[in-house]
Amino acid sequence: MRDQIDLLATVTVLGVLEQAYFAMQVIYARRKYKISPPETTGHPEFERTFRAQANCSEYFPIFISLLWVAGIFFHQGVTAACGLLYLYTRLRYFQGYAVAAQGRGASHVAPSEREYFLGSAFPAEGRWMLALLWSSEIISLLESKCFPAPAPAEELHCWAL
Repeated sequence: MRDQIDLLATVTVLGVLEQAYFAMQVIYARRKYKISPPETTGHPEFERTFRAQANCSEYFPIFISLLWVAGIFFHQGVTAACGLLYLYTRLRYFQGYAVAAQGRGASHVAPSEREYFLGSAFPAEGRWMLALLWSSEIISLLESKCFPAPAPAEELHCWAL
């Protein structure tokens, strides 16, 4: 049983560590700009860091749920790869969102949630990986689950009698 969930558990732990990193960045920003809890407004850099952390935390339960369901019912390896890709893009999102809007270059623009869904927020290697997964693994897995191989002719003949 354990060998069937090792990759999912690893991605889950990495996701939790990433969420802890985001929370620590908010704590550091609070200390830097002397904003004590429960205040959520203050210096613009703190507000961007706080909002980026909140945005990432809002989608974490959905991510974990989908990770485990897809990993158990489809393919653990493909799901773990997609999970790692998601965690990487969330890190890039956080970094881009926390940068001042005036200072954002082309590589630091925070993509919208729609762009994440459509895949255009991924760097070139991420889009390539996503396209490869969609075109080969996912399709073959869905075909095998949804359209099992037809029964041998003898069995069909028996049913026809």
